[in-house]
Amino acid sequence: MKKVLLLLAEGFEEVEALTTVDYLRRMDIIVDTCSIHGEKRVTGAHRITVETDKELYEINSIKNYDGIVIPGGLPGSTNLRDNERVIELIKEFNEEEKLIGAICAGPIVLQRAGIIEGKKITSYPGFENDLKEGIYKEDLVVKDGHIITARGPAVAVYFALKLVENLVGEKKTEELKKDILLDRVEASIK
Repeated sequence: MKKVLLLLAEGFEEVEALTTVDYLRRMDIIVDTCSIHGEKRVTGAHRITVETDKELYEINSIKNYDGIVIPGGLPGSTNLRDNERVIELIKEFNEEEKLIGAICAGPIVLQRAGIIEGKKITSYPGFENDLKEGIYKEDLVVKDGHIITARGPAVAVYFALKLVENLVGEKKTEELKKDILLDRVEASIK
């Protein structure tokens, strides 16, 4: 069974984080939500408080994880970017070429970790100058190797789908689309 670590900092974007957790868990992917603040209660950018599964000090190794996810939101993304242990984890996942996902402002964490040089990436509009080492794209979701980035809250569904596809394959992705009725939504707007 696949397993992912999703990091949460005060000020995270709730839609991006919780949509990702929900959709991955629907496909039997284990998601450990993890607070970086020394307590399990974390409040998002829109004052929604969640309780995480783990705290950052509990993550001693990445060997049991297949990927890591960085949601956006402010100041959540800057709180993640400015945490040295978070940066170490991103570098470890990158060295092992394990899946790394970042959405909205989240790619600034990848920039700080020094892993986007020459990689195609995207982010919430306005962060282009913070991501100059990457090859910036305006696509909704961008995959380059083991790194997946996405634009923002409205794209959270497609970000989660791309993570599912890369973790458990296209068949499970199609199952998820049917489960959440996205197949019907897409058919109605064509």
